[in-house]
Amino acid sequence: MHRIRIHQGDIKGLKVDVVVNPLVSDRKPEVSHYSEHSCSDQNCADHHCVGEPKVVLGSSPDPQKAVIEVVGPLWRGGDFQEDEALATCYKRAMDLAKQQNFRSIAFAPISCGPLGFPANRASKIAIEQISFALQQNPFMETVVLCCSDPVTSALYRSAVGR
Repeated sequence: MHRIRIHQGDIKGLKVDVVVNPLVSDRKPEVSHYSEHSCSDQNCADHHCVGEPKVVLGSSPDPQKAVIEVVGPLWRGGDFQEDEALATCYKRAMDLAKQQNFRSIAFAPISCGPLGFPANRASKIAIEQISFALQQNPFMETVVLCCSDPVTSALYRSAVGR
């Protein structure tokens, strides 16, 4: 777990190869629909599907870095495969980082905040998926989980085990 760091503060300025930018769609109910197999109009928003990341160069939050954009699931109470959809977001972002040979990556919490995913639940899913991906990718040096407040930081630290 020494390759996972928790950072409280702004994601801008972190010295990483790529930043994961969670997107929030105006079409939240449609974005929350999860499908592992295809990207239809029902589960896409602004040409992004839930759990389908894409690399964008020179995009926000830091125009000097590569950015992986991902749409996370909307929390609807936990009975609509939200956990699986969130796990897919982290897994596929880490897979894409590996394909692009990035050695360091920073994540803002996906689906927390405006999409309503409970941070305690999201932190466990994030750490589980990132830890598994790190086992599969010895070249990834650092994963930074960037939290904006002390409560979320504490939840992620707890999920990491320190």
